[in-house]
Amino acid sequence: MSRPAGMPRGGSDETKSLFRIPPYYYLHVLDQNTNVTRVEVGPKTYIRQDNEKVIFGPEKMVTVPPRHYCVVENPALRDADDKIVIEGTGQIKLRHADQEIRLAQDPFPLYPGEVLKQVVTPLKVVIANSALRLRCVLDFDDEDDTKRVAGDEWLFEGPGTYIPRKEIVVEETIRASVIKPNQALKLRARKETKDRAGHDRVTGEEWLVKKVGAYLPGAYEEVVDVVEAFVLTEKKALHMRATRTFTDEKGVTRRNGEEWLIKFDDTESHIPGVYEEVDGVVDITTLTNRQYVVILDPVGDDGKPQLGQRCLVKGEKSFFLLPGERMQKGIQDIFVLGEDEGLILRATEAFTDAESGDIQRRPGDRWMIRGPCEYVPSVEVEVSARRKAIPLDENEGIYVRDVKSGRVRAVCGETYMLTQDEEQWSKELPPAVETLISSSRDPLADRSDRSAGTLTKRDKTKVVTFRVPHNAAVQIYDYKDKKARVVFGPELVMLGPDEQFTQLSLSGGKPKKPNVIKALCLLLGPDFCTDIIVIETADHARLSLQLSYNWRFEVDKDSAEQAAKLFAVPDFVGDACKAIASRVRGAVAGVQFDDFHKNSAKIIRSSVFGFDEKMKVRDRFAFPANNLVITSIDIQSVEPVDQRTRDSLQKSVQLAIEITTNSQEASARHDAERLEQEAKGRLERQKITDEAEAEKARRDLLELQALSAAVESSGQAKAEAQSRAEAAKIEGEAAVEQARLKAEAGKIEAESELDRLTRAREAELNYVREQNQLEVRKESEMANIETKKFQEMVEAIGAQTIQAIATSGPEMQVKLLQSLGLKSTLITDGSSPINLFNTAQGLIGGALPPAQS
Repeated sequence: MSRPAGMPRGGSDETKSLFRIPPYYYLHVLDQNTNVTRVEVGPKTYIRQDNEKVIFGPEKMVTVPPRHYCVVENPALRDADDKIVIEGTGQIKLRHADQEIRLAQDPFPLYPGEVLKQVVTPLKVVIANSALRLRCVLDFDDEDDTKRVAGDEWLFEGPGTYIPRKEIVVEETIRASVIKPNQALKLRARKETKDRAGHDRVTGEEWLVKKVGAYLPGAYEEVVDVVEAFVLTEKKALHMRATRTFTDEKGVTRRNGEEWLIKFDDTESHIPGVYEEVDGVVDITTLTNRQYVVILDPVGDDGKPQLGQRCLVKGEKSFFLLPGERMQKGIQDIFVLGEDEGLILRATEAFTDAESGDIQRRPGDRWMIRGPCEYVPSVEVEVSARRKAIPLDENEGIYVRDVKSGRVRAVCGETYMLTQDEEQWSKELPPAVETLISSSRDPLADRSDRSAGTLTKRDKTKVVTFRVPHNAAVQIYDYKDKKARVVFGPELVMLGPDEQFTQLSLSGGKPKKPNVIKALCLLLGPDFCTDIIVIETADHARLSLQLSYNWRFEVDKDSAEQAAKLFAVPDFVGDACKAIASRVRGAVAGVQFDDFHKNSAKIIRSSVFGFDEKMKVRDRFAFPANNLVITSIDIQSVEPVDQRTRDSLQKSVQLAIEITTNSQEASARHDAERLEQEAKGRLERQKITDEAEAEKARRDLLELQALSAAVESSGQAKAEAQSRAEAAKIEGEAAVEQARLKAEAGKIEAESELDRLTRAREAELNYVREQNQLEVRKESEMANIETKKFQEMVEAIGAQTIQAIATSGPEMQVKLLQSLGLKSTLITDGSSPINLFNTAQGLIGGALPPAQS
């Protein structure tokens, strides 16, 4: 914080009288007589008087370098000549509560009362694309005679250096916002103003600046946001909504809440305006030639949605859904129907069906079209269902119900397609029958198995089938015709819509309990069943009998009456076992325990089967109600129910076993002794026979020994002679054979050697001959080559050229001699002798006349 100029410096010596003030330094001196403070400026040496007091300094003057400034509070008042105004008392007059901004100048002192409020500070340099927002705090006229009122705000835009003034406060530094391509600057007016384009703006109004480059907001403008442009493609569009009524850039008036699309055809990129809101990006809807779409609330030619209407658009086509439009079920594939397919259609409103021959359709009408074809439903038609022909074997079928009449029928053994007035009907069965139908258990092979087996879920719309096994029967009742029919196996039963199986509930277990066995088919036997019954003899002995009955049904399969009697008794097992048990109990009740124990089988069989006219036990027991026949009874076990009776019976049984065992032991002992005596007699007879046979064999042995000795003596010499003859013969034959083989071997060796030499000579001759031929051929070809070479050289040089070469030497010599004027000359190298006699004679003789003969 700056210290006032009149305040003394800390640590100054008040008794000091001599002050040396350097250049550009100053001090404040207080005259205690007049209480006036004056300034002493160096360089000088100041001697303080007794009535004076140095209250400040020496202090360095304030130096403001170029491009700097400082702020002085309570500055000294100056006149028109820029001189300090001094009051009459000698005191410097100040402008209290005022400020003065001093720029670059000579160093100056602070007069008493002046305060350096802001030290020397560099001037603010405003760079390009930036500005200072200034606010006026005191009314003044600007350099360009602009009247500024307190509260006004304006910009000092760069580049430049801002010179501060006491009437102006710098609020902030504003930097320009860079607007890139596909961007815009959203501005808001803080006060009524004009923008840089010269448009009047009211407080709170927002607008966009789209010009690419740097934009410096005005003093009353604030940047709200940088708006990015939405880049549009051929496959994307913008869904816009107006937030208030305005006129867009194309001159179209948009009302508040109005929605519209901006496509690639309109512009490649779009920057939403201040009154526009982007509701979303709409993707293009592309339909192939196999697709269609139903549009709800389509936009009409006037650009308004037609509420409640629908429009069908078929492919190939690409389009954008306009605001307010929506697809009913999305993009759907056209219906391609094969020969075995069809469509059930329903009219939702009245129309004329041109595809079916201009038939008038009323709302609610149903009809069917069959393939092969392609079908695109119109907006008045709703596809209720798609039908496909159901191929059925002769052993398969389905239940079909007519929705108009309600009649249900079974369709079997054909390929059938439901019509528009038909539907598949589900046939319900009782739970027990459903379990038996769905079970994988074989009624014949698994008849003793009481488990349900693996259950498979049945298709209730298919005809119920049941395989009746061999030698079995099934009863089916038709509740519509109130008739029953019996089917004998092996056969496949197919139930009609109103038919049901007759369920059998038979007794089972030991002893028999009702409703244990559930079955649909009745096995005709023969088979058996086992039961345990309790009887009581005449002497009150209670016994438990386990009996097994063999049974079968005797029925004529061609007779409907006898077939119906099979199911006349619901539980034939329980009925038969009860009837047999009652007969056995009645017969045993009049017999003592001992008699029953000895004759139990006879008593039970006679009680069940009865006697014929000859008082013989019959072999069958028939039930005429259902033609069931019992053929035999087997008593598997008899056990007393009472413990005392069981103990007595056990003792008697043990006693009988002991008696039987003793008798069997005595009989066995007697048999063993008899067998032992018989074995001893056979042994003695065998010994006598063996001795006789041994003597006979000894005699034969002696005879053979004598004969062999005689043969041995006579045959040894004969054998030796024969052997020597045979050996000599063999040696002779071997020598002959050896000589013959040697001769053949020599012959073979000679022939092979001769053949080898012959082949070698022939090969050598052939080699020499071929080599000679090659040499001859080579010489011949070389001669031809030389001849051809010489001929080609001659042809290439030419005959005249060769002649010229041959005669060029002598001709040149002749011409040379002629040029020298010589008639003849002789040139020699001196080493070859020349006969000059004849030469001279010739020369002389040539001059003399010839002699006369």
